[in-house]
Amino acid sequence: MNSRVPLIAGNWKMHKDCVEAIASAEKLKALCSGVYSDREIMIAPPFTALYPLSSCLTGTGIKLAGQNVYWAKEGAYTGEISAKMLKSAGCEYVIIGHSERRQIFGETDTDINSKIRASIEAGLAPVFCIGETDSEKENGKTFFVLDRQLENGLKDVPVSGVNSIVIAYEPVWAIGTGKTATPETAQKVHAWIRSFLEKKYGEALAKSVRIIYGGSVKPDNISGLMQLPDLDGVLVGGASLEPESFFSILRYNKL
Repeated sequence: MNSRVPLIAGNWKMHKDCVEAIASAEKLKALCSGVYSDREIMIAPPFTALYPLSSCLTGTGIKLAGQNVYWAKEGAYTGEISAKMLKSAGCEYVIIGHSERRQIFGETDTDINSKIRASIEAGLAPVFCIGETDSEKENGKTFFVLDRQLENGLKDVPVSGVNSIVIAYEPVWAIGTGKTATPETAQKVHAWIRSFLEKKYGEALAKSVRIIYGGSVKPDNISGLMQLPDLDGVLVGGASLEPESFFSILRYNKL
């Protein structure tokens, strides 16, 4: 049994205004009250809901994350949010490199690397997303793509910073599609990621970094995923929007 604390994270994406976000957080808080100390809970609401939710969730152990961040500390960057701003709004984590940011908004590996380094410097823990598309998978390029994303994303990140990162394997072909990687495929990829870290940073760090899975995670497939030795949690999209559904995922070993 490894000593890594499982992370169950919910990414609300562009859903819920402030009133709706607070109502969902209050429900989740009530469901989770005093239940689980052996796993970490994180939610990533829209930027507009971060500060009100930080007050709502004080003392609950439920952590907040930004869904994105900009690498500059401040300046004339209309519409952007810095790592310092996320920290001041109550965030401990930030999601970086999500496939929707890469594909819809054109973020490059270089952009993602800049965001990771800025977030670590500000004291935020990056949830660094990597993953291949359906065509890349079909053409046998999964590990080529992941190698490139990891190498470029972690460039010039100090070892102490890498230790704070959560790596999220999110195959693009599984996000919002209803398709989920089989436990065998997920374990194979997670073990490969850990071996990448071991070759680059050594065994001790590789064993300490959490590697989580995202891609159509639901209450009916969570238990199988969480049995895998190199899978340390999940990043949940649509199924995190309803507190009861997210709680069913959170209580995976009780299902």
